Amino acid sequence: MDALSDLLRVVRLNGGVFLDGEFSAPWCIESQVTPEDCLLMKAHPNSVVAFHFVAEGSMRVMLDGAEPIEATENSIVLLTRNDHHVLGSGPGLRPVIPEDHLAVDADSGIMRIRYGGGGERTRIVCGFVGCDLHRHPLVEALPPVLVLPMRDEPGCQWIATSFRYAAESLSSLRPGAATALARLSELMFIEAVRNYVEVLPEGERGWLGGLRDPVVGRALMLMHTRIEHPWTTSQLAHAVALSRSAFAERFTTLVGTPPMGYLAAWRMQVAAQRLRECQRSVAQVAAEVGYESEAAFIRAFAREIGVSPARWRREARQPAASIR
Repeated sequence: MDALSDLLRVVRLNGGVFLDGEFSAPWCIESQVTPEDCLLMKAHPNSVVAFHFVAEGSMRVMLDGAEPIEATENSIVLLTRNDHHVLGSGPGLRPVIPEDHLAVDADSGIMRIRYGGGGERTRIVCGFVGCDLHRHPLVEALPPVLVLPMRDEPGCQWIATSFRYAAESLSSLRPGAATALARLSELMFIEAVRNYVEVLPEGERGWLGGLRDPVVGRALMLMHTRIEHPWTTSQLAHAVALSRSAFAERFTTLVGTPPMGYLAAWRMQVAAQRLRECQRSVAQVAAEVGYESEAAFIRAFAREIGVSPARWRREARQPAASIR
């Protein structure tokens, strides 16, 4: 299993579609996923990737301090940090607050908005993909905005067709459709990431750059699939057939942190997830992520996460008050 697949397997994703939007030019609205949007789908993730699927027409996506991005029909726009942004038909328009134009379908819980000046039509489906981790190495490696044109690749065509069908049938959702849309949202995110990784330029640095490197990618896979192993830099270097110094330099240059620093941070993220989801003791979770000493684990956890494992477990099992 490659490191990307392992990361997606370990990190529990949850998602959903919460808005069916139909606009006519000229139009312009503010946009950002809120805790209430996620609760409509019975989810309360700690971090969120917002997305918009353009089922018909086109739109401009505008973030503060960035050039506008054009999204055409059959494109998916990912806002990987869930930054506040503006969607519209063109430049120079004053955005409205969408809440003033929303209606909620009583049966499905899907919000609907119909707004604009009567010109060219744009239809979008909006949703989110979230996870329990506050710091997701994959999300941190992605750009703030990612546009995926759903064109020739079979996986993209299947997702585009499914989202188009969803857009056309949101007005008459059958039982189980909300769950199907949630799974579709998660698959869309995975496909978008895979496509982004495939077109990364050679020599790209960061986590995704390391993922593409045969040596560093192999080391990442080992650390992810055998997280409980007492790895050292020398052991990892031997496993990828490099000297210790050459491996450490290559890993640090590409990923941006030394191998043991990366492993320690990832162990704490996995531990945080397990503390939230399981009933095992702190000592058991510590052993599962490679710590023989419970005291050492508690110190490392508090240093990385900011609170003790016991406090994290108590607070993480309460409904989230905000989305980061």
